[in-house]
Amino acid sequence: MPADARKHLAMYNFGLHVAAYESPEVEGFRLREAANFEAAARAHGFVGRSGYAGEPDTACWGEQVFPRFIEGSGFQTAPSSLSLWADIESLMAFTYSGVHADALKYGRYWNVRQSWPPLVLWWVEAGAVPIWRDGVERLEHLNDYGASPRAFSFKQPYGPDGQPLEIDRPRIKDIVALNAATQGELLAHVMTLKV
Repeated sequence: MPADARKHLAMYNFGLHVAAYESPEVEGFRLREAANFEAAARAHGFVGRSGYAGEPDTACWGEQVFPRFIEGSGFQTAPSSLSLWADIESLMAFTYSGVHADALKYGRYWNVRQSWPPLVLWWVEAGAVPIWRDGVERLEHLNDYGASPRAFSFKQPYGPDGQPLEIDRPRIKDIVALNAATQGELLAHVMTLKV
């Protein structure tokens, strides 16, 4: 299904590390973080992402807040991201291949097992910028009520028109090939990093 140029796909994800961000247990995550951001920036269909407070060169989309799942963890902050994509196929191609797939493979070493959805998706008008609070509210909504056009996941996606969406798997493969052409040295780099 071709992308609707009047809408962008917003994605928010949230997890909890097994230890403090600066700890040796999470070093493999830390070492890959910059490469993942760069791979996303080079990915086909990437529109933009929120930065974090104090991060140079990338604006923070509102005050960063966290879902209720952080409560009782002992952490004040947690790994999360907020980004915009042209369509679901572009986001899936980035998520499950290349540099990001390498990080996903080792996520169980760095992150606690989640009882909530790892991410939430929703559509916004092209040109609109979601804020962190939007992602938090929609992740909690997905957890509490299941997938709907308001908050959904890769497993039960909805299109910009609010109708259930059939994912174009051959198109994902085409986008993976496009991304591989721009991320080769990044992938080679992350393959050398410790877990």
